[in-house]
Amino acid sequence: MHNRLKEHRARLGVNQQQMGALAGVSRQTISQIERGDYSPSVTLALKLAKLCGVAVEDIFTYEEDTPDETR
Repeated sequence: MHNRLKEHRARLGVNQQQMGALAGVSRQTISQIERGDYSPSVTLALKLAKLCGVAVEDIFTYEEDTPDETR
Protein backbone atom coordinates (compact mmCIF):
# COMPACT_ATOMS: atom_id res chain seq x y z
CA MET A 1 0.00 0.00 0.00
CA HIS A 2 1.28 3.43 -0.93
CA ASN A 3 0.18 6.65 0.68
CA ARG A 4 0.34 10.41 0.36
CA LEU A 5 -0.30 11.19 4.03
CA LYS A 6 2.83 13.34 4.35
CA GLU A 7 1.66 15.58 1.49
CA HIS A 8 -1.81 16.00 2.97
CA ARG A 9 -0.42 16.58 6.45
CA ALA A 10 1.91 19.27 5.11
CA ARG A 11 -0.99 20.93 3.29
CA LEU A 12 -2.79 21.17 6.63
CA GLY A 13 0.32 22.65 8.22
CA VAL A 14 0.53 20.15 11.06
CA ASN A 15 3.46 18.04 12.20
CA GLN A 16 3.38 14.31 12.93
CA GLN A 17 2.78 14.89 16.64
CA GLN A 18 -0.21 17.12 15.95
CA MET A 19 -1.66 14.76 13.34
CA GLY A 20 -1.29 11.86 15.74
CA ALA A 21 -3.09 13.80 18.47
CA LEU A 22 -5.93 14.70 16.10
CA ALA A 23 -6.27 11.08 14.99
CA GLY A 24 -5.86 9.60 18.46
CA VAL A 25 -2.60 7.79 17.71
CA SER A 26 1.07 8.39 18.44
CA ARG A 27 3.52 10.42 16.39
CA GLN A 28 5.35 7.15 15.75
CA THR A 29 2.25 5.65 14.14
CA ILE A 30 1.95 8.60 11.76
CA SER A 31 5.65 8.29 10.95
CA GLN A 32 5.35 4.55 10.27
CA ILE A 33 2.33 5.09 8.00
CA GLU A 34 4.15 7.80 6.04
CA ARG A 35 7.21 5.56 5.59
CA GLY A 36 5.01 2.67 4.45
CA ASP A 37 6.08 0.49 7.37
CA TYR A 38 2.55 0.27 8.78
CA SER A 39 -0.84 -0.12 7.11
CA PRO A 40 -3.54 1.59 9.15
CA SER A 41 -6.82 0.00 10.11
CA VAL A 42 -9.84 0.95 8.04
CA THR A 43 -11.06 3.07 10.96
CA LEU A 44 -7.78 4.98 11.18
CA ALA A 45 -7.60 5.43 7.40
CA LEU A 46 -11.12 6.87 7.41
CA LYS A 47 -10.26 9.15 10.32
CA LEU A 48 -7.12 10.44 8.60
CA ALA A 49 -9.02 11.09 5.38
CA LYS A 50 -11.69 13.01 7.27
CA LEU A 51 -9.04 15.09 9.06
CA CYS A 52 -7.46 15.90 5.69
CA GLY A 53 -10.80 16.62 4.08
CA VAL A 54 -10.31 14.11 1.28
CA ALA A 55 -11.44 10.61 0.30
CA VAL A 56 -9.46 7.64 1.59
CA GLU A 57 -8.42 6.89 -2.00
CA ASP A 58 -6.75 10.31 -2.20
CA ILE A 59 -4.35 9.27 0.57
CA PHE A 60 -4.04 5.49 0.31
CA THR A 61 -3.46 3.42 -2.83
CA TYR A 62 -3.58 -0.36 -2.79
CA GLU A 63 -1.62 -2.25 -5.40
CA GLU A 64 -2.25 -5.91 -6.15
CA ASP A 65 0.62 -8.37 -5.95
CA THR A 66 2.30 -9.15 -9.23
CA PRO A 67 1.40 -12.58 -10.72
CA ASP A 68 4.80 -13.99 -9.66
CA GLU A 69 4.10 -13.14 -6.01
CA THR A 70 0.65 -14.74 -5.81
CA ARG A 71 -0.04 -18.39 -5.23
